[in-house]
Amino acid sequence: MRIILLGPPGAGKGTQARRLVEEYGIPHLSTGDMLRAAVDAETCIGRKVRETMANGGLVPDQLVIAAVIERISQPDTERGFVLDGFPRTIAQAVSFDDLLDTEGLTLDHVVELKADETVLLDRIERRARETREQGAVVRADDNHETLKARIDAYNEQTAPLVDYYRSRNLLRSVDGLQPVEVVASDVFRAIAQT
Repeated sequence: MRIILLGPPGAGKGTQARRLVEEYGIPHLSTGDMLRAAVDAETCIGRKVRETMANGGLVPDQLVIAAVIERISQPDTERGFVLDGFPRTIAQAVSFDDLLDTEGLTLDHVVELKADETVLLDRIERRARETREQGAVVRADDNHETLKARIDAYNEQTAPLVDYYRSRNLLRSVDGLQPVEVVASDVFRAIAQT
């Protein structure tokens, strides 16, 4: 089962990915983790990524896609995977689809976790406040400005994927602002309906 989770930052993609991993016994793939693993393993892709990052550049789409393809060719993804945070753009999605097709694979499901921006911003501020009150360290990106910038980037670059995957009849949308258990139930139901 090959699944992509879409949704703005803070919508609960990581939480739902963990549930899908538990339910289906497939790995959760994060592009950041994949790129770091490629660098650590000193693969050809990893060396190119290290060089790009050392020069302060953003990792180009083709390297990100190559890292994803390299990762999904490993034995633990034979039964499928959950992708969270990739693809981020239409160009990445088209390239990824082409590469999957070359490998004789297809996506099975794309689940969008819908969430209102105002609620997400309130949620992150509340989480930061509660963390401070408990005497714990607040994550550097747990603030209004950073989350707003990340949501704006999502809306500009990634949100168009909703229509892209809807046109391919792969997209199912779930209200990501419901209680975690209800969201999980709705995600499993959306997957079962496809």
